[in-house]
Amino acid sequence: MTQLKNHDRLQCVSPVDGSVYIERPLATAGDLQQSIELSRSAQRAWQATSLVERAQICEKAAQYFESRQSQIAEELAWQMGRPIAYAGGEISGLAERTRHMIAIAEPALADIVPAPKSGFTRFIRREPKGIVFTVAPWNYPLLTSVNSIVPALMAGNSVILKPSAQTPLSGEHFVEAFAYAGAPAGLLQCLFLSHDDTFKLINSGEVDLVSFTGSVGAGREIEKAAAGTFSDVALELGGKDPAYVRADADFDDSVANLVSGAFFNSGQSCCGIERIYVHESLYSSFVEAYVEEVKKYQLSNPLEESTTLGPVVRTSAADWVRQQTKDAIAQGAVACVDTGGFPSAEEGSPYLAPQVLTNVDHNMSVMKEESFGPVVGIMSVKNDDEAIRLMNDSDLGLTASIWTQEQNAAEQIGNQLQTGTVFMNRCDYLDPALCWTGVKNTGKGIALSELGYHQLTKAKSFHLKTN
Repeated sequence: MTQLKNHDRLQCVSPVDGSVYIERPLATAGDLQQSIELSRSAQRAWQATSLVERAQICEKAAQYFESRQSQIAEELAWQMGRPIAYAGGEISGLAERTRHMIAIAEPALADIVPAPKSGFTRFIRREPKGIVFTVAPWNYPLLTSVNSIVPALMAGNSVILKPSAQTPLSGEHFVEAFAYAGAPAGLLQCLFLSHDDTFKLINSGEVDLVSFTGSVGAGREIEKAAAGTFSDVALELGGKDPAYVRADADFDDSVANLVSGAFFNSGQSCCGIERIYVHESLYSSFVEAYVEEVKKYQLSNPLEESTTLGPVVRTSAADWVRQQTKDAIAQGAVACVDTGGFPSAEEGSPYLAPQVLTNVDHNMSVMKEESFGPVVGIMSVKNDDEAIRLMNDSDLGLTASIWTQEQNAAEQIGNQLQTGTVFMNRCDYLDPALCWTGVKNTGKGIALSELGYHQLTKAKSFHLKTN
């Protein structure tokens, strides 16, 4: 649980034991104005620096994180509950995305030159938008932030980062990383803001792009706050991501990867697997094997190396998943995992046992509304058409995965899916060479890939008559 104390401080209450792990003062109105002015000044100077210099600083910032992996792993475990054994993946992912976006910056930001025209020099130049305001979530506080921070800086922007109140140290690490790398003062700043002040900043028109990852409801409020300011808004608002296991799937591979895809990070991933559709010829054996794999998880204190499933971020989040599960069972769903095998699970706490539900349908919240916790529903389907219909039966559309030996079939099915990313034989992954985007209520905008640079720049046309 995260609370504000006396309305001028934030407290990060650890899901590990309910203690106050960290607290920080919130920025005042004067702090905020000073930060904006410093950010604007730093951006103008930064825009004049070369891509080579920008790349050197971003690379050195990535090295900062790599050199502090153990420290950051422990901090993340305390702040949001991810097992310490898995924290290295967030650091390696940050480094991978940083280096990819550095590598593609020059061609992605190059002038666009149309066909020659006698007597004229013509081109379109990509210029930075100005100040990028990144509002980051808690579930992957480094990975989600780097998606906008590094390409924003490589494109010549400055960044103001508002980390989640649940993971404040992630924001401080970004500031320290870029200071260590030699970035100019004020180029990347971290602000701890109340919700009201966050929306006031967006509504002020003082920032040029708002990059937000979070809930659909908060995304709507951000759009409203930005209305009329002409600031751009990029929103990634979650998913109810489906998987389809075809009759020709590699059985063992699909089971293992879809268990990980559903339960890694206690199911708290925007692109985690939340519903699975299995061809009827495999259904019974798939469910049996899947449940046996889930039973291998160790739910315990995330600071212990043997723990593979930590607490969810707060008790209220656990209660939401518990209620979804209870409601589904009341409607006829069958719970396949004996939660007695997870002695650390406790009602009224963030420690939540994993659960697999069968005999589910789309009248149940657990198959329609984002769970963001360790529960998944599995349904039997007769054919591709039924799977496609059910996979599209959602108001969210971030990713979908297809498990098959036939690439042509995966592409044909993928063409019919309403989603931002189509996977074949993998899930719960972000490739920085591909754009990260969604459809429907998952939001709008693009991160990473060459297209991500388009979002972080504005076009200026040069039309020069030479004779």
